[in-house]
This record gives sequence, C-alpha cells and structure tokens, in this order.
Amino acid sequence: MKSGWQGLCSYQCSRRTFVQASAGVLALLSLPARPARGQAMQYGYLKPHPAAFYRRMDQGLVQCQLCPRNCEVLPGDRGECGVRENRAGKYYSLVYGNPCAVHLDPIEKKPFFHILPGSLSFSIATAGCNLHCKFCQNWEISQTRPEKTYNFDLPPEKVVAAARDNRCRSIAYTYVEPIIFFEYMRDAARLAKPAGILNVCHSAGYINPQPLEELAGLLDGACIDLKAFDGKFYRELVDAELEPVLNTLKTLRRHQVHVEIVNLVIPQLNDAPDKLTRMCAWIKDELGPLTPLHFSRFYPLYKMLNHYPTPVSTLERARDLARKAGLQYVYIGNLPGHEAENTFCHHCHKLIIARQGYKIGEVHLQGGNCAYCGGAIPGLWDKKA
Repeated sequence: MKSGWQGLCSYQCSRRTFVQASAGVLALLSLPARPARGQAMQYGYLKPHPAAFYRRMDQGLVQCQLCPRNCEVLPGDRGECGVRENRAGKYYSLVYGNPCAVHLDPIEKKPFFHILPGSLSFSIATAGCNLHCKFCQNWEISQTRPEKTYNFDLPPEKVVAAARDNRCRSIAYTYVEPIIFFEYMRDAARLAKPAGILNVCHSAGYINPQPLEELAGLLDGACIDLKAFDGKFYRELVDAELEPVLNTLKTLRRHQVHVEIVNLVIPQLNDAPDKLTRMCAWIKDELGPLTPLHFSRFYPLYKMLNHYPTPVSTLERARDLARKAGLQYVYIGNLPGHEAENTFCHHCHKLIIARQGYKIGEVHLQGGNCAYCGGAIPGLWDKKA
C-alpha cells in the first residue's frame, strides 16, 4: 500500500470503514504527501487551543457562546459537545488540528450538486458534536470524545498543503458538526482562501449569530441539514431547537454563501405532506426558488435500528411537493441510479449534469450557463470541472 496522502487516495475504503478506523480500530494510513511531515494517527491525541466565543463568570465558571446551548461549564468540565473544556476559568478547544477523519471525497458526497462537479474535496472532521441525533450516520465519532479516537496531527497549514498536493478544489469541514471545531475550521479557511481553494461545510446550522457572521465571511458553500420543519421533532430526536437553524440559513443567504439543503426523510416522523409543503414554501420565500434541496433516504442507524428505510415513493412524493411549491432544483439522495440525482436546467429543462451515485456523466455547462439555452445556473462552476 502507498504511503502518504497519495496512498490515502488510492486506498478505496468506504466512509463507514474509515470512520470505524477513526473510532478505535488500528489505522494503517500515514500522513502526509511529503515524508518530512510524516505523522501516524495517535489514539487520544489532543492539542488544546484557546477557544473563541465564551465569557468568564464568577467562581471560575465560563459560558460558551458558540452555539445556542450557551453551556455554563464548571472548572474541569466540558460543554455539551464534549470537546471544549474549562481549565481554571479559561476555555479550550481539544480538537484544534487533530482530526480523526481525513478523506479525499468527491464533492457530490457532501452533497454539493452545484459546486465544481466531479472535483475532489479534502474532507476533515474531529470527534464530537453539539447535537444528539438519534439517527446519526456518523455516531461512532460524533457521539464520542477526542481522547477516544485515533487522531492526526494536522494543523491548518498542513490541511491546506495536503489539499493542494492532492489537487483538491475545496476543503470540506464535514462528517460531524464542524461548528464544534470552529477555531480549526476558521484558521484553515483563512489559509485556503489565498491558496485558491474553496471552503465548504456540511453543518446542522446550530450556531450563534456572532460566530456565524465570522464564519460566513470565509465560506464559499454550506450544505445545511434542515432535519424537519417541526420544533417537536428537533426537541425529541435532535435535542435542539429549529429556529436557530432557520436563522443560520437566512444569514448565509444574506452573505451570499452558496447554500444547499439536505432533508433526511424519516418515515412517519418528518414526512407528513403538510409539513414538507410548509418547509418548501419557507425555503422558496426566504432563500429563493433556485436553492438546491436534497431529500435523502433514511436507513436504520444508531438509536433507530428498529425503524425502516424510507420508501422510494415517499421520497418521490416529497420531491413532487417541493416542485409544486416552486423549488427548481430538487434531488433525491441515498438512492443511486434514480433520475432525481441529475440536474436539469430550470430554463429549458434539458439534462445538464448526469450522475450515478458519486460519479459524473455528461456535463452540459459553459461556465455557469446551460450549454443549450445559455441560461444562468445557480452554483459555483468552473469551465474545466
């Protein structure tokens, strides 16, 4: 097996396999492209870094102000995310520069269907999450602590160098909730911009306004999980509130960040036609009818193993409702081979990007315009993509 990031690229493991390795199975991947920077994964490797967005309180208490939980943390304790710790009245991130998951992914895997089709995205994640979704796809790393995962020593400058060495057009902060490694993401994004590398994230959008304003100035694209259009669903299945997520979406749009939305459709829990219709109407009114929306198929995972996968007919009905509500780019995910993976021009309705899972087929774009009618297509495009 090859060493370094080229070996990582050629080692065709699934995301599930990689995540399991990150969660405690011996990792065989080495780092990075240049031997001088070589570093193997280390179990429980931590590198504390001063945290942003908190305030000191009486008796050594601190209040985290990064996400809407606003955790009040005693000395020696951590916030709800499990990765931010109060040390003698000062707050620290324990996941700065030590990701447990590092992968070269197709951008379509995030999923982004309107950013540089067919390009690679250098994808990183640390342990931890500020949400507790009962249906989490990456619970092995999101619902654990960084001292219980195998981690790389990969500071921001090495992230950018590795992305460039592997010809990745973007860096994706993904797999878990990237808000919990805010400082790491922010510093890597600052270095990526002058290097000509896009910054994209897949997030649940559960963040407070002030850090979001700072982050929005660095992001090129954000794929946001809008898990349901129902506060009760958020409280019972996510342990969070809906309103901050909606505010995040509006803020990103105001900052002209390219936004795509994912809705994981779970049978009998968030698939009611009236709620789907209200969600789609909100997206159209607040974000615009050209906002890409992905209805993703649910498979039983984590604490919902006794539930059943989303019927294809349910996903197709959701897509029909979205299109009737006026949304122009509506996709079906986790269902390779379905026609709704493809992109059709909203002007002339011709096929402009064909997909089969993460593989790209024919592309009919000229810059950011439809090759047939010349109409502008929303997204971040490249003539050579």
